[in-house]
Amino acid sequence: MYFTDRGLEELVDRRGEETVTYEGLADAMRAFVDVHPQFEEAVERLATWLARPDDDADL
Repeated sequence: MYFTDRGLEELVDRRGEETVTYEGLADAMRAFVDVHPQFEEAVERLATWLARPDDDADL
């Protein structure tokens, strides 16, 4: 189990029944980066990866 799995499991447990839009997800990611600017690059990479699910070059 990766360290991040705990956070992902908590997310599913707490919010798993909710419907999420990409616009809402992008807003949440922007708010996260506002509070934690040191993670801007990681959030940007995740957003790009989510935007291009069929692009094997980014894997």
